[in-house]
Amino acid sequence: QGQLVESGGGLVQPGGSLRLSCAASRISFSIYAMHWYRQAPGNQREWVASITSGGSTNYADFVKGRFTISRDNAKNTVYLQMNSLKPGDTALYYCNTRSNLYNYWGQGTQVTVSS
Repeated sequence: QGQLVESGGGLVQPGGSLRLSCAASRISFSIYAMHWYRQAPGNQREWVASITSGGSTNYADFVKGRFTISRDNAKNTVYLQMNSLKPGDTALYYCNTRSNLYNYWGQGTQVTVSS
């Protein structure tokens, strides 16, 4: 059974930055795309960003130019660098990886943007 563990969340003021990490274990990390999602209270979970095994990236429009997804295959870790944070970015952030055989989610890390 694969496992994803997110970390790096916290409380930050508007305009601030955070870097989230997601460490994978018991997963063929390097050959699959990795994704970040988020869910705010009362809202559905929404996709934030993805990175392919080759390093190509895609972003939701609401984070383009502010967030950067990256991966370190040697460390089995995917990152989400979040800059220029807004109160609307407040949510529980999850990482995800999936194939035709599995669909793994982490437990999430809370990001709160507030003054």
